[in-house]
Amino acid sequence: MKVVVFHGSPRKGNTYFATGIFMEELSKSGDVEFVEFSLPKDLPVFCTGCTLCLGGLREKCPNEKYVTPIIDAIIEADALVFSTPHYGACSVPGSMKTLLDHIDFLVLNAAPMDELFTKKAFILTTGAGSTAAIKPIRKFLLHCGVNRVFTHSIRLFTDKWEYMPKAKQLRHEKALRRSASKFDKAKKGHPALATVFFYHMSKFILKRYVGEGNAPYELWKERGYFRKRPF
Repeated sequence: MKVVVFHGSPRKGNTYFATGIFMEELSKSGDVEFVEFSLPKDLPVFCTGCTLCLGGLREKCPNEKYVTPIIDAIIEADALVFSTPHYGACSVPGSMKTLLDHIDFLVLNAAPMDELFTKKAFILTTGAGSTAAIKPIRKFLLHCGVNRVFTHSIRLFTDKWEYMPKAKQLRHEKALRRSASKFDKAKKGHPALATVFFYHMSKFILKRYVGEGNAPYELWKERGYFRKRPF
C-alpha cells in the first residue's frame, strides 16, 4: 500500500509524534510505502487565485513545480493521511490551508479525478480544538469524491507529549494503533451521503448555471458524469 502523508506543520510536536505512532502501526501490515510532504517546506507559496486549474490546466499553475509532485503522488497513492495541529484562528495552520487551496480544483464541480473515487483518507489532529481542525479537511475530501474518510482527534492541553501522565500517553497510543489497524483493513465502501449530495448539487449547478462550452461542464460531459454517477 502506498500512503501519502501531509505534515501540516513544521513544528515536530504532538501531531508529528502522534503521526509517527500511526505510521509505525500501519507499517506492521507489511508492504507499506510512505511518501511524505512537509508543509510549508514542500509548498512554500500561496495560491494566487488565477483559476487556471479550474479549467483543467493545472500544469499552467504559477506554482506548478510544487503542485505537480503533490498531485502525482496523490494519484499514485492508495491512501492519504492529513496530519495537522489545531490552530485557534482558522482551525488549521496556514500551511495546510495553502495545500487545500492549491488542490481545491479536485472537487467534483471543478476538475475532479477518477483516481480519487477509490481512495481512502485519514485525518489526524491534536490540540485543544482538535475536532475543529478535522472539519474543513474532511469536507474537502468528501467533495473530491474520496471513498472513505477516517478521523482521529486527540484533545491536548500541553505542547509536549511527554508532559502528559504516562497512563494518558499509553491510552492515546493504544487508540492511535487501533485507528491505524482499522484504517489499514478498510476496504472500499459506499460513498458518503455528503459526497452523493454534492455530486447531485454540482450536476444541477453545471447544467443550470455553467452550461456548454465551459470547462467543468465539458469535462463532465466527456466523462459521462451527467449520465451516471462516477463512484
